Amino acid sequence: MSLAELTETVRTKVSGSGISSVIKFDLGDLGVIRIDGSQTPPNVDNDDADADCTIKVEESDFREILDGSQNAQMAFMMGKLKVDGDMGAAMQLAGAL
Repeated sequence: MSLAELTETVRTKVSGSGISSVIKFDLGDLGVIRIDGSQTPPNVDNDDADADCTIKVEESDFREILDGSQNAQMAFMMGKLKVDGDMGAAMQLAGAL
């Protein structure tokens, strides 16, 4: 799955969510996916701009979180997902992804 496909999947998943923060997924060499929840519906793009929270995760783990085969909270506890910034912002994703 390309960055564009992952971005579109995230866009679909967060379209009706209550995300109100700016959250960025850092997928390493693949790039970033940024969710700007200050807009309704949230804007999802690939801009490497400032965010309230940056989540660093490997592409393969991110795909598994998106398809439901891996729980994001378990990935965090196992060290596969690292949160930098506002943990409350990251928790807004729990129901969306």
